[in-house]
Amino acid sequence: MAGVAPSPSPAGGTPLCQVRDSRLTEISGMAATRSGYVVVNDSADEESRRRIFFLDTDCRVVRTLRYPSRPRDTEDLALGRDGTIWIADIGDNRRSRETVAVWRLAPGGDRPVLHRLTYPDGPHDAEALLLTGDGRPLIVTKQGGAAGVYAPTRDPVPGGTVPMTRRGQVRLPGTNTSNPFGFLGRAVVTGAAAAPDGRRVVLRTYADAFEFDVPDGDVVRALTTGTPRIVPLPDEPQGESITYTPDGRFLLTVSETADQPPGTRPTITRYPTPRLPATAPRSAPASASATTPHSAPASASATAATGAPAAAGPGRHGDLAGVLGALVLAGAGLVGVGLLGTARSRRNGS
Repeated sequence: MAGVAPSPSPAGGTPLCQVRDSRLTEISGMAATRSGYVVVNDSADEESRRRIFFLDTDCRVVRTLRYPSRPRDTEDLALGRDGTIWIADIGDNRRSRETVAVWRLAPGGDRPVLHRLTYPDGPHDAEALLLTGDGRPLIVTKQGGAAGVYAPTRDPVPGGTVPMTRRGQVRLPGTNTSNPFGFLGRAVVTGAAAAPDGRRVVLRTYADAFEFDVPDGDVVRALTTGTPRIVPLPDEPQGESITYTPDGRFLLTVSETADQPPGTRPTITRYPTPRLPATAPRSAPASASATTPHSAPASASATAATGAPAAAGPGRHGDLAGVLGALVLAGAGLVGVGLLGTARSRRNGS
Protein backbone atom coordinates (compact mmCIF):
# COMPACT_ATOMS: atom_id res chain seq x y z
CA MET A 1 0.00 0.00 0.00
CA ALA A 2 1.28 3.43 -0.86
CA GLY A 3 2.52 5.47 2.07
CA VAL A 4 0.53 8.31 3.50
CA ALA A 5 1.72 11.75 2.50
CA PRO A 6 2.14 14.07 5.47
CA SER A 7 -0.47 16.80 5.38
CA PRO A 8 0.84 20.35 5.06
CA SER A 9 0.54 22.39 8.22
CA PRO A 10 -3.00 23.79 8.22
CA ALA A 11 -2.99 27.51 7.46
CA GLY A 12 -6.30 27.77 9.31
CA GLY A 13 -9.69 28.71 7.98
CA THR A 14 -11.27 32.13 8.48
CA PRO A 15 -15.01 32.10 9.23
CA LEU A 16 -16.88 34.58 7.02
CA CYS A 17 -20.51 34.20 8.05
CA GLN A 18 -23.04 31.79 9.52
CA VAL A 19 -26.13 30.58 7.69
CA ARG A 20 -29.06 31.14 10.05
CA ASP A 21 -31.95 30.09 7.80
CA SER A 22 -33.42 26.90 9.32
CA ARG A 23 -34.01 25.43 5.85
CA LEU A 24 -30.27 25.22 5.19
CA THR A 25 -28.88 22.48 7.43
CA GLU A 26 -27.83 20.03 4.69
CA ILE A 27 -25.84 22.25 2.33
CA SER A 28 -24.22 20.00 -0.23
CA GLY A 29 -23.18 22.41 -2.98
CA MET A 30 -22.02 26.03 -3.11
CA ALA A 31 -20.76 28.63 -5.59
CA ALA A 32 -19.52 32.13 -4.79
CA THR A 33 -20.59 35.25 -6.67
CA ARG A 34 -19.66 38.90 -6.26
CA SER A 35 -22.94 39.49 -4.43
CA GLY A 36 -22.81 36.40 -2.21
CA TYR A 37 -23.34 32.66 -2.56
CA VAL A 38 -25.57 30.13 -4.29
CA VAL A 39 -26.26 26.92 -2.33
CA VAL A 40 -28.37 23.75 -2.49
CA ASN A 41 -29.40 21.14 0.06
CA ASP A 42 -29.08 17.41 -0.49
CA SER A 43 -32.08 15.04 -0.53
CA ALA A 44 -34.31 17.40 1.44
CA ASP A 45 -37.42 15.66 2.74
CA GLU A 46 -39.18 18.96 3.40
CA GLU A 47 -40.52 20.73 0.33
CA SER A 48 -39.39 24.14 1.59
CA ARG A 49 -35.77 22.97 1.50
CA ARG A 50 -35.88 21.81 -2.12
CA ARG A 51 -34.78 25.13 -3.58
CA ILE A 52 -31.85 26.92 -5.13
CA PHE A 53 -30.91 29.46 -2.46
CA PHE A 54 -29.18 32.78 -3.14
CA LEU A 55 -27.39 34.34 -0.16
CA ASP A 56 -25.79 37.75 0.32
CA THR A 57 -22.25 38.16 1.66
CA ASP A 58 -23.57 37.94 5.23
CA CYS A 59 -25.17 34.53 4.51
CA ARG A 60 -28.73 35.89 4.53
CA VAL A 61 -31.17 34.31 2.07
CA VAL A 62 -32.25 36.96 -0.43
CA ARG A 63 -33.89 34.79 -3.08
CA THR A 64 -34.97 31.21 -3.76
CA LEU A 65 -35.98 29.30 -6.89
CA ARG A 66 -38.14 26.17 -7.00
CA TYR A 67 -37.49 23.16 -9.19
CA PRO A 68 -40.30 22.41 -11.67
CA SER A 69 -40.35 18.78 -10.46
CA ARG A 70 -38.99 17.04 -7.39
CA PRO A 71 -35.21 16.55 -7.40
CA ARG A 72 -33.88 13.24 -6.06
CA ASP A 73 -30.60 14.03 -4.31
CA THR A 74 -28.86 17.28 -5.26
CA GLU A 75 -25.23 17.03 -4.19
CA ASP A 76 -23.16 19.74 -5.87
CA LEU A 77 -23.31 22.91 -7.90
CA ALA A 78 -21.09 24.37 -10.63
CA LEU A 79 -20.98 27.87 -12.10
CA GLY A 80 -20.21 28.15 -15.80
CA ARG A 81 -18.06 30.92 -17.24
CA ASP A 82 -21.18 32.40 -18.89
CA GLY A 83 -23.06 32.50 -15.57
CA THR A 84 -25.01 29.26 -16.11
CA ILE A 85 -25.67 27.32 -12.90
CA TRP A 86 -25.53 23.52 -13.06
CA ILE A 87 -26.98 21.54 -10.13
CA ALA A 88 -25.84 17.92 -9.80
CA ASP A 89 -28.75 15.62 -8.89
CA ILE A 90 -26.37 12.66 -8.63
CA GLY A 91 -26.59 11.26 -5.10
CA ASP A 92 -27.37 7.53 -4.94
CA ASN A 93 -26.42 6.01 -1.59
CA ARG A 94 -28.22 2.75 -2.37
CA ARG A 95 -26.78 2.63 -5.89
CA SER A 96 -30.17 1.92 -7.41
CA ARG A 97 -30.90 4.85 -9.74
CA GLU A 98 -31.34 4.03 -13.42
CA THR A 99 -30.56 7.64 -14.29
CA VAL A 100 -28.97 10.62 -12.57
CA ALA A 101 -29.47 14.22 -13.64
CA VAL A 102 -28.15 17.74 -13.88
CA TRP A 103 -30.37 20.81 -13.67
CA ARG A 104 -29.38 23.81 -15.80
CA LEU A 105 -30.32 27.36 -14.82
CA ALA A 106 -29.58 29.83 -17.60
CA PRO A 107 -28.15 33.27 -16.75
CA GLY A 108 -31.03 35.47 -15.65
CA GLY A 109 -33.42 32.50 -15.69
CA ASP A 110 -35.94 31.53 -13.04
CA ARG A 111 -36.71 27.91 -14.00
CA PRO A 112 -34.03 25.18 -13.91
CA VAL A 113 -34.25 22.58 -16.70
CA LEU A 114 -33.73 18.84 -16.10
CA HIS A 115 -31.19 16.82 -18.14
CA ARG A 116 -30.92 13.07 -17.40
CA LEU A 117 -27.72 11.03 -17.69
CA THR A 118 -26.87 7.32 -17.50
CA TYR A 119 -23.66 5.58 -16.45
CA PRO A 120 -22.16 2.99 -18.81
CA ASP A 121 -21.33 0.53 -16.00
CA GLY A 122 -24.21 0.61 -13.53
CA PRO A 123 -25.23 2.97 -10.71
CA HIS A 124 -22.73 5.02 -8.71
CA ASP A 125 -23.02 7.36 -5.76
CA ALA A 126 -21.47 10.76 -6.50
CA GLU A 127 -21.25 14.19 -4.89
CA ALA A 128 -18.85 16.15 -7.12
CA LEU A 129 -19.55 18.13 -10.29
CA LEU A 130 -17.13 19.98 -12.58
CA LEU A 131 -17.46 21.41 -16.09
CA THR A 132 -15.21 20.44 -18.99
CA GLY A 133 -13.44 23.05 -21.08
CA ASP A 134 -16.38 23.09 -23.50
CA GLY A 135 -18.91 23.48 -20.69
CA ARG A 136 -20.20 19.91 -20.37
CA PRO A 137 -20.87 18.41 -16.93
CA LEU A 138 -18.20 16.12 -15.48
CA ILE A 139 -19.08 13.81 -12.56
CA VAL A 140 -16.56 12.40 -10.06
CA THR A 141 -17.91 9.47 -8.05
CA LYS A 142 -17.81 9.08 -4.28
CA GLN A 143 -15.61 6.02 -4.28
CA GLY A 144 -12.58 5.37 -2.12
CA GLY A 145 -9.27 4.45 -3.70
CA ALA A 146 -10.04 5.30 -7.32
CA ALA A 147 -12.94 7.66 -8.03
CA GLY A 148 -14.48 7.37 -11.48
CA VAL A 149 -14.62 10.36 -13.83
CA TYR A 150 -17.66 10.40 -16.16
CA ALA A 151 -18.78 12.77 -18.91
CA PRO A 152 -21.76 12.84 -21.31
CA THR A 153 -21.10 11.49 -24.79
CA ARG A 154 -22.80 14.58 -26.24
CA ASP A 155 -24.43 17.76 -25.00
CA PRO A 156 -27.15 17.05 -22.40
CA VAL A 157 -30.68 17.27 -23.82
CA PRO A 158 -33.44 19.15 -21.96
CA GLY A 159 -35.97 16.57 -20.80
CA GLY A 160 -34.01 13.77 -22.48
CA THR A 161 -31.45 11.16 -21.44
CA VAL A 162 -27.84 11.11 -22.63
CA PRO A 163 -25.39 8.26 -21.92
CA MET A 164 -22.08 8.98 -20.22
CA THR A 165 -18.68 7.45 -20.79
CA ARG A 166 -16.01 6.72 -18.19
CA ARG A 167 -13.10 9.04 -18.94
CA GLY A 168 -10.72 7.70 -16.33
CA GLN A 169 -10.14 7.64 -12.61
CA VAL A 170 -8.53 9.87 -10.02
CA ARG A 171 -6.46 8.63 -7.09
CA LEU A 172 -5.95 11.19 -4.35
CA PRO A 173 -2.80 11.03 -2.21
CA GLY A 174 -3.29 9.83 1.34
CA THR A 175 -3.10 12.29 4.23
CA ASN A 176 -3.35 12.17 8.00
CA THR A 177 -5.69 15.16 8.40
CA SER A 178 -8.03 14.90 11.38
CA ASN A 179 -11.72 14.56 10.52
CA PRO A 180 -14.85 13.00 12.08
CA PHE A 181 -14.76 9.89 9.87
CA GLY A 182 -11.12 8.85 10.14
CA PHE A 183 -9.45 6.99 7.27
CA LEU A 184 -12.56 6.79 5.11
CA GLY A 185 -13.21 10.50 5.54
CA ARG A 186 -9.86 11.12 3.86
CA ALA A 187 -10.64 8.77 0.96
CA VAL A 188 -13.99 9.75 -0.60
CA VAL A 189 -14.68 12.74 -2.85
CA THR A 190 -17.53 14.91 -1.53
CA GLY A 191 -17.32 18.04 -3.69
CA ALA A 192 -15.52 19.87 -6.49
CA ALA A 193 -15.05 23.32 -8.00
CA ALA A 194 -13.20 25.16 -10.75
CA ALA A 195 -11.32 28.44 -10.41
CA PRO A 196 -12.98 31.36 -12.24
CA ASP A 197 -10.20 31.49 -14.84
CA GLY A 198 -10.47 27.74 -15.52
CA ARG A 199 -6.77 27.10 -14.85
CA ARG A 200 -7.29 25.14 -11.61
CA VAL A 201 -9.83 22.69 -10.25
CA VAL A 202 -10.22 21.33 -6.75
CA LEU A 203 -11.67 18.12 -5.31
CA ARG A 204 -12.46 17.78 -1.63
CA THR A 205 -12.93 14.96 0.86
CA TYR A 206 -14.26 15.22 4.41
CA ALA A 207 -10.68 16.11 5.43
CA ASP A 208 -8.76 17.89 2.66
CA ALA A 209 -8.90 19.83 -0.59
CA PHE A 210 -6.77 18.76 -3.57
CA GLU A 211 -6.00 21.43 -6.16
CA PHE A 212 -4.96 20.47 -9.71
CA ASP A 213 -3.50 22.71 -12.41
CA VAL A 214 -5.40 22.72 -15.73
CA PRO A 215 -2.91 24.52 -18.01
CA ASP A 216 -4.47 23.40 -21.30
CA GLY A 217 -8.17 23.36 -20.41
CA ASP A 218 -8.30 19.55 -20.26
CA VAL A 219 -9.94 18.90 -16.88
CA VAL A 220 -10.01 15.13 -17.33
CA ARG A 221 -6.29 14.92 -18.04
CA ALA A 222 -5.55 17.19 -15.08
CA LEU A 223 -7.50 14.93 -12.70
CA THR A 224 -6.26 11.62 -14.05
CA THR A 225 -2.57 12.46 -14.55
CA GLY A 226 -1.86 15.56 -12.45
CA THR A 227 -0.32 15.83 -8.99
CA PRO A 228 -2.48 17.92 -6.66
CA ARG A 229 -1.50 20.40 -3.98
CA ILE A 230 -3.11 19.62 -0.62
CA VAL A 231 -5.07 22.07 1.54
CA PRO A 232 -6.03 20.52 4.91
CA LEU A 233 -9.60 21.21 6.06
CA PRO A 234 -9.29 19.71 9.54
CA ASP A 235 -12.27 18.66 11.64
CA GLU A 236 -15.06 20.18 9.59
CA PRO A 237 -18.28 18.58 10.93
CA GLN A 238 -19.38 17.11 7.58
CA GLY A 239 -17.76 18.99 4.74
CA GLU A 240 -19.36 18.38 1.35
CA SER A 241 -19.16 21.81 -0.32
CA ILE A 242 -16.26 23.74 -1.79
CA THR A 243 -15.84 26.65 -4.18
CA TYR A 244 -13.38 29.40 -5.11
CA THR A 245 -13.78 33.05 -4.26
CA PRO A 246 -14.60 35.11 -7.37
CA ASP A 247 -10.98 36.25 -7.71
CA GLY A 248 -9.67 32.68 -7.35
CA ARG A 249 -7.40 33.53 -4.42
CA PHE A 250 -9.19 31.51 -1.74
CA LEU A 251 -11.21 28.36 -1.24
CA LEU A 252 -14.56 28.48 0.56
CA THR A 253 -16.19 25.56 2.36
CA VAL A 254 -19.34 24.90 4.36
CA SER A 255 -20.55 21.81 6.25
CA GLU A 256 -23.86 20.09 6.75
CA THR A 257 -25.13 20.54 10.31
CA ALA A 258 -28.34 18.48 10.40
CA ASP A 259 -26.84 15.94 12.83
CA GLN A 260 -24.85 18.38 14.94
CA PRO A 261 -25.76 19.59 18.45
CA PRO A 262 -28.70 22.03 18.63
CA GLY A 263 -27.72 25.57 17.73
CA THR A 264 -24.86 24.55 15.42
CA ARG A 265 -25.02 26.62 12.24
CA PRO A 266 -23.38 26.13 8.85
CA THR A 267 -20.38 28.46 8.64
CA ILE A 268 -18.83 29.54 5.36
CA THR A 269 -15.08 29.37 5.94
CA ARG A 270 -12.24 30.71 3.80
CA TYR A 271 -8.89 28.96 3.25
CA PRO A 272 -5.89 30.25 1.29
CA THR A 273 -5.08 28.36 -1.90
CA PRO A 274 -1.64 26.72 -2.05
CA ARG A 275 -0.39 29.27 -4.58
CA LEU A 276 -1.60 31.49 -7.40
CA PRO A 277 -0.95 30.53 -11.03
CA ALA A 278 2.34 31.80 -12.40
CA THR A 279 0.68 32.94 -15.63
CA ALA A 280 -1.83 35.74 -16.00
CA PRO A 281 -5.39 34.43 -15.66
CA ARG A 282 -7.93 34.61 -18.42
CA SER A 283 -10.75 37.07 -17.96
CA ALA A 284 -13.31 36.10 -15.33
CA PRO A 285 -17.03 35.71 -16.09
CA ALA A 286 -19.33 38.71 -16.21
CA SER A 287 -20.07 40.23 -12.82
CA ALA A 288 -23.25 39.47 -10.93
CA SER A 289 -25.77 42.02 -9.83
CA ALA A 290 -27.72 41.99 -6.60
CA THR A 291 -30.88 41.05 -8.49
CA THR A 292 -29.22 38.21 -10.42
CA PRO A 293 -26.76 36.72 -7.92
CA HIS A 294 -26.26 33.60 -9.99
CA SER A 295 -24.26 35.42 -12.66
CA ALA A 296 -20.55 34.67 -12.55
CA PRO A 297 -18.37 37.23 -10.76
CA ALA A 298 -15.31 39.21 -11.72
CA SER A 299 -13.92 40.07 -8.30
CA ALA A 300 -14.32 39.03 -4.70
CA SER A 301 -16.23 40.88 -2.04
CA ALA A 302 -16.06 38.52 0.89
CA THR A 303 -17.37 40.22 3.99
CA ALA A 304 -16.09 38.97 7.33
CA ALA A 305 -18.85 38.20 9.81
CA THR A 306 -19.00 37.23 13.42
CA GLY A 307 -19.21 33.65 14.58
CA ALA A 308 -16.62 30.91 14.82
CA PRO A 309 -16.87 27.66 12.87
CA ALA A 310 -19.44 25.31 14.31
CA ALA A 311 -17.97 23.05 16.94
CA ALA A 312 -18.23 19.35 16.25
CA GLY A 313 -20.06 17.32 18.82
CA PRO A 314 -21.28 13.82 19.54
CA GLY A 315 -24.00 14.05 16.90
CA ARG A 316 -21.55 14.31 14.04
CA HIS A 317 -21.68 10.57 13.34
CA GLY A 318 -25.47 10.37 13.20
CA ASP A 319 -25.52 10.83 9.42
CA LEU A 320 -23.00 8.08 8.73
CA ALA A 321 -24.19 4.73 10.03
CA GLY A 322 -22.73 2.36 7.46
CA VAL A 323 -19.00 2.05 6.84
CA LEU A 324 -17.71 -0.60 4.47
CA GLY A 325 -13.96 -1.10 4.04
CA ALA A 326 -12.22 -3.49 1.66
CA LEU A 327 -8.71 -4.16 0.45
CA VAL A 328 -8.32 -4.83 -3.27
CA LEU A 329 -5.27 -6.33 -4.90
CA ALA A 330 -4.18 -3.94 -7.68
CA GLY A 331 -1.04 -4.71 -9.66
CA ALA A 332 1.86 -5.27 -7.28
CA GLY A 333 0.34 -3.49 -4.30
CA LEU A 334 -2.73 -3.20 -2.16
CA VAL A 335 -5.10 -0.31 -2.61
CA GLY A 336 -7.45 0.62 0.21
CA VAL A 337 -10.99 1.15 -0.93
CA GLY A 338 -13.58 2.66 1.41
CA LEU A 339 -17.22 3.47 0.84
CA LEU A 340 -19.12 5.73 3.17
CA GLY A 341 -22.87 5.12 3.31
CA THR A 342 -25.33 7.45 4.93
CA ALA A 343 -28.16 6.38 7.20
CA ARG A 344 -30.53 9.13 6.10
CA SER A 345 -33.32 7.66 3.98
CA ARG A 346 -33.04 9.21 0.54
CA ARG A 347 -35.11 8.96 -2.60
CA ASN A 348 -33.92 6.71 -5.35
CA GLY A 349 -34.52 6.62 -9.06
CA SER A 350 -34.80 9.56 -11.44
